[in-house]
Amino acid sequence: MNPDNLTKEYTNGEVTIVWQSGKCIHSANCVKNNPDVFHPKEKPWILPEASTSEKIMQTIQTCPSGALTYYINNPEL
Repeated sequence: MNPDNLTKEYTNGEVTIVWQSGKCIHSANCVKNNPDVFHPKEKPWILPEASTSEKIMQTIQTCPSGALTYYINNPEL
């Protein structure tokens, strides 16, 4: 496992956040747009239960590198 190219998933049950460390350019858009969820100095650094799924999805759409993506666990939502 290459520590510079990890893929991790975090879920709140409705939506799953996928983070790819190798793509991250540290723009901090995630932290600025949703500081309740994204805490880069903590482990785990993503706390998806701290926000609504809608706000999480909106935040991830601002990621310029594509390091953050998401998928909906229940497509009927």
